[in-house]
Amino acid sequence: MNLDDNQEDGIAAMTDIRKDRIYNWLTNDLRMHIESLEPASEDASFRRYFRATSGHNTHIVMDAPPEKEDCRPFIAINIILDRIGVHVPTISELDLDHGFLLLQDLGSTLYLSKLEQDPESVAKLYADAFEALSKIHTRAPRISEIVPNYSRELLMNEMELFREWLLKIHYQLELDPHENEILDQTFTKLADNALEQPQVFVHRDYHSRNLMVTTENSPGIIDFQDAVIGPITYDLVSLLRDCYIAWPYEQVKHWVIQYFSRPEISPLLNGVNINQIIRWFDLMGVQRHLKASGIFARLNHRDGKIGYLKDVPRTLNYILDVLSRHHDFEEFLELFQQKIAPKFI
Repeated sequence: MNLDDNQEDGIAAMTDIRKDRIYNWLTNDLRMHIESLEPASEDASFRRYFRATSGHNTHIVMDAPPEKEDCRPFIAINIILDRIGVHVPTISELDLDHGFLLLQDLGSTLYLSKLEQDPESVAKLYADAFEALSKIHTRAPRISEIVPNYSRELLMNEMELFREWLLKIHYQLELDPHENEILDQTFTKLADNALEQPQVFVHRDYHSRNLMVTTENSPGIIDFQDAVIGPITYDLVSLLRDCYIAWPYEQVKHWVIQYFSRPEISPLLNGVNINQIIRWFDLMGVQRHLKASGIFARLNHRDGKIGYLKDVPRTLNYILDVLSRHHDFEEFLELFQQKIAPKFI
């Protein structure tokens, strides 16, 4: 279901109109002298980001169409994270009616590019990311009225994206009733695993494309508007079993043990041993990667964003690797190896 020419023309016209509105907001309402307004990045939602240059200063403008995106969670969570001492962009101005936010520019160096290009920086980058994550886990308030709970319903709906978008639409796989039952049982076990863990404030996309290398208080953290109260291993999975860069299993295991041995983190675990923590982490990764692979397929078929498809094999290989280490998922592993793996290996 790729976008046809008429749809693409319509989207292009809409985005041009919104860019004009942003420029008018900056120049007329905010009285800024704008020398350039160029795309800074896009993400997996309907949000876009522009870099506005004014003299020697640059700002980031978030463009979040109100009919598609609600800026208020971003604002609320920005305030929470700023108060606990992690580095999030300052919000200078906002126009909620049109879905515009003027943000501090945290630069353009993503963790991903630094990790790929400078191997000697890896230890320092992850140490900084652990430090920021520990503040989020220990200091951020767990108030469901502000940040929703990562409910069973949400966990299950996320995994359904794998069945609906990756298997049915992208791979054109139809499962028989028994195979669907195996999938249902697997989803239930993975949701159980998530819900039995200590529940903390979860960024929910704490990975190398949402962490910025900054000169002070690195990393700069973005894209946190979907935060929830959820499993303590979730953000660490996002970081260490990143859909965009992979590390050897033993290195990941070392980092997991290192993080959960931190003196401020270990009290949150209620005496659970490291083997249980590794299992929580592994199975949380399967849940996340089922979701992510489904989202990547949806971004291609629904939204015309083909670039994410290249990350599907890495994401699915994580699932294969983890399933091979947990024998109570043998039926799903067999199904995965026989019907799904031939599509991407």
